[in-house]
Amino acid sequence: MTGKDVSRLEEAADGIPPGTRINITFLAGEDTDTRLTAARAVKRLGFVPVPHISARRLPSRPALEEFLGGLAADGTAENVFVVGGDPARPEGPYEDALSLLRSGLLRRHGVRHVGITGYPEGHPGIADRELWSALTDKAAAIGADRFTGDVITQFGFDADPVLAWLEDLRARGVHLPVRIGVPGPAGVRRLLGYATRFGVGTSASVARKYGFSLTNLMGTTGPDRFLHSLADRYDPARHGTVKVHFYTFGGLRTTAEWITRFRRQSAPATHTS
Repeated sequence: MTGKDVSRLEEAADGIPPGTRINITFLAGEDTDTRLTAARAVKRLGFVPVPHISARRLPSRPALEEFLGGLAADGTAENVFVVGGDPARPEGPYEDALSLLRSGLLRRHGVRHVGITGYPEGHPGIADRELWSALTDKAAAIGADRFTGDVITQFGFDADPVLAWLEDLRARGVHLPVRIGVPGPAGVRRLLGYATRFGVGTSASVARKYGFSLTNLMGTTGPDRFLHSLADRYDPARHGTVKVHFYTFGGLRTTAEWITRFRRQSAPATHTS
């Protein structure tokens, strides 16, 4: 959710299991009060707030301390997600998520669990070698500071690169749980727009595999096939601990209702004799 999605979360709350982790983005144009208010709402509604901290958007160390201090005062600081952020140049002293992790301020303000980013299909502006170096360094920093943590990946439409990336990740010695990014149900045009922005593969073959056509952009599609493919080929010995993280491109309530239907339809049939 964004900081401005509190009313939408309230509308969707009845369809979301208590204790669900809900990430709160760190968007440009939203101030500290908006982000803190959103984190409080997530907690009030019985969920686990996971506020994002965008390193490159922080103008100063006091700004980071103010945000973390506000979270700590509200009891919403235990879980955070740190990301480098979009600005080409840092707006303050933090060049990337690693510099934020090494600041020493997270634990001081009550953070206990840190999420970091993963890119199974790469990043349009960062070389793969740099992505792997950053990921392994951040995982090491999480371990050194005795945080628990996880990796949340960019969304995608194809399980193949995700599963290959998981094997590579484990081979590199990173054993944090991974939450695979999954696009919630949304219009095809909207999904393709996000995919183009973030460098996600959308070839005709990938689109067919996921369940939509590049020649018909008016429909809506969900991640049914993607999730089934991921589940069918998942091997704990090779891929480690894996969960999913939904990007609610189609809205919080729409995504929550879709998950409920998917769980019901995918549950093993029970037979009586």
